[in-house]
Amino acid sequence: MSDEPSARSTATRAPDEAEILEGFLEVCERRGIELYPAQEEAIVEFYAGNHVLLNTPTGSGKTLVAEAAIHRALALGRRIFYTSPVKALANEKFFALCETFGPERVGMMTGDAQVNPRADVICCTAEILARIALRGFEQAPVDDVVIDEFHYFADPDRGMAWQIPLVAMPHVAFLLMSATLGDTTEIERRLEARTGRAVSVVRSGDRPVPLAFSYSTTPLVETVQELVEGGKAPIYLVSFTHRECFEWAQSLTSAALLDRAERKAITEAIAGQRFDTPAGKAIRRAVTHGVGIHNAGMLPKYRRLVERLAQAGLLKVVCGTDTLGVGINVPIRTVLFNKLCKFDGKRTRIVSVRDFHQIAGRAGRKGYDDEGFVVVQAPEHVIENLRLERKAAGDRKKLRKLVRKKPPTRGYAHWDEQTFRRLVEGTPEPLESRFALTHGIVVDCLDREVAHGRRDGGYRRVLELIEHSYERPTLHVRHKRHAAQLFRSLVRAGVVQLEKVPWSPGPAVRVAPGMRRELSLFHTLSLYLLDVLAVVDPQAEDQPLTVLSLAEAIAETPEVILRAQVARLKDERMAELRAEGADYDTRMAELEKVEAPAPCAELVHATYETFREAHPWIEYVEIRPKSIARWIYERHLSFSQFVSEFGLARAEGVLYRYLGQVWRILARIVPPLHDTEGVVEIRAFLRAMLERVDASLLREWEAMGTGAEGDGGHEEDAAVRRARDERERKALLRARARQIVQAIAAGDFEEAVRGLVDEEDRPVDPHAFERMLDGFVAEHGRVFFDPPARAAHLTHFDARPDGTLHVLQTLCGEDGPTTYAIDLRVTGDEAGEDAALVLCGIVS
Repeated sequence: MSDEPSARSTATRAPDEAEILEGFLEVCERRGIELYPAQEEAIVEFYAGNHVLLNTPTGSGKTLVAEAAIHRALALGRRIFYTSPVKALANEKFFALCETFGPERVGMMTGDAQVNPRADVICCTAEILARIALRGFEQAPVDDVVIDEFHYFADPDRGMAWQIPLVAMPHVAFLLMSATLGDTTEIERRLEARTGRAVSVVRSGDRPVPLAFSYSTTPLVETVQELVEGGKAPIYLVSFTHRECFEWAQSLTSAALLDRAERKAITEAIAGQRFDTPAGKAIRRAVTHGVGIHNAGMLPKYRRLVERLAQAGLLKVVCGTDTLGVGINVPIRTVLFNKLCKFDGKRTRIVSVRDFHQIAGRAGRKGYDDEGFVVVQAPEHVIENLRLERKAAGDRKKLRKLVRKKPPTRGYAHWDEQTFRRLVEGTPEPLESRFALTHGIVVDCLDREVAHGRRDGGYRRVLELIEHSYERPTLHVRHKRHAAQLFRSLVRAGVVQLEKVPWSPGPAVRVAPGMRRELSLFHTLSLYLLDVLAVVDPQAEDQPLTVLSLAEAIAETPEVILRAQVARLKDERMAELRAEGADYDTRMAELEKVEAPAPCAELVHATYETFREAHPWIEYVEIRPKSIARWIYERHLSFSQFVSEFGLARAEGVLYRYLGQVWRILARIVPPLHDTEGVVEIRAFLRAMLERVDASLLREWEAMGTGAEGDGGHEEDAAVRRARDERERKALLRARARQIVQAIAAGDFEEAVRGLVDEEDRPVDPHAFERMLDGFVAEHGRVFFDPPARAAHLTHFDARPDGTLHVLQTLCGEDGPTTYAIDLRVTGDEAGEDAALVLCGIVS
């Protein structure tokens, strides 16, 4: 139940700011919260109607200030937006605010999902708010904005989304929060000049949990052991690559970090968790030694397991990438930096002061710790050389002969204790403007006038955006020139039209009729897929695979997977060349020609160039033909088989998200004409695989995909929809039945019975299932799963008189189909997506 009073509780008289503030303080008192001075100052300044730049350390209660801003907005009948840098944090904040203010008042908009989008409190990503700002400017339906992690203003790729609202919505009051703002003088000046509203800066270096910094010259495993023995766990061991996360976790399993009771607690906590992918074995071994692994290359189910174990206080160490510092709720007492250099996409450099403090700020938990600890390791070669020098024990002869270890020649930038002290004592770098116009931004500005009943002045908004930007004035001319180029290309493409109007001597600008749907897709290549499918024959035999390849072409490119494919193909080609007796130069020349498979490349490149000319706003979006989902489908591989084949254990999460994106493209974008039986089969295959690997994220994707369209209302549409749903249901059940046969053929009966229950609703015992096949084995030998065994007609659907549906999957031997079949009864969700399969036996 919410502590908040009704936002509209004062029916006869609007409350004043003092009454609202008093009401919020009463809520804090009931919750047992005592405000810190910086919190109190920020709240008072925002309630006075000022913008507030809140620069206080991590864990100092910035969230409470945001809640105060929301309390004020609701009491005054204002609409407030709360932006987060990533969707996961927007989701987390949505649920937290629902708990505090009530679900009827809170909504969420993340691009993937919309929940209660007309609510007075909206949680969203920065890009969503930027789009709203561009299409509304002063008329945008926003009164107040809380921007969390405002230091993203300086992000090279995404910073523009943080700048647009400040420029486009001068009527809005902003609460800008970050632990690492740096010098904000220029931002303060421009924000006040643009909005006419005073800007209050609230800074404090006081942390509820102070930090102690130290520099370590002992080997990392020893450092960890000392920290654990000194009561300074849990430890967040920062690595900047997925590979290092796994390697250090593996190394730490040799350390005795847990006692018997702690090991037992972890064993009990992970009971029932399936570690059934190639990476699972390493992850399980690590967590049973008190070491978690957490990075974006892992499957969601493993990351969530680590978060759950850490929150329960069961892990001593979490080996994570620096992204763990972006708001993930994992309690940490000590942050341990393995190194202070990272690759920034172009070169390896020392981490910035801002990045260092963002990560270090995770140490220390309010309410649990009196002090947090930040430890930085010296470079490995320095630590090793110090060890060799100690071993020489001052012996001059030994010291002269000492062969010192050299620093790495690649992927390394040197740091020392002086570097460490500079980062600790340094002030975060000033936030640098990342202003950059795109076709999409120009179109949104132009389309805004139509949305608000005006057709004049759209281009003026583009110029206004430039004039009030946070760029240096000397750059304005360059941006205006670029804006003109973008505008002319939109006119040439027919996206924008110029019209003579009686009220203006010059032409009015308007977005061409019929472009609304296209504009809604401009952030992706979805429109290209619809365009290119027009030249694909839906009756062609290879149409399903062509559609799959086109879907893969517009999906994001997972470089780590393509590199693995090239490496594997080069190994195979090298073996062939050696067998042929080719000399070294020939082998090297041939290997240079090896590329990742790219089906339909000619079709994609030819049609994309033409499409780009007609749709210039996507000209900088990469399109890359590839064969990952198709490779898996054509060979009917399981997820684990593909991971093992290409050595992708450290990138399972990357593969899972990629396959999920391809599945969503096939499910949401392919038009009915091309949604053929073959495409439905591919989609069902991918969905069944995703569900088997990690059903949790799949459920979220499906939830986000619902509710986007109306319910039709026409009887004919309803009939078509029922037929489509039935087709989807049978395809998915057929894919699940094939998975069982595939596992049997591989001799993996634990995998075969996963998710199956018996007539008593108990999990099927794999040994009992294997015994059920004794009759088949006696007559036909082993079960085959070759292409003929995967034929659609071998899966039969039997609707029984009692209303149940049975799936009968025919088993094949060496000579083809047999009289044996697996009998499965379907229970649960009628759509088949959440249906449970009951194993009724093997029939003959």
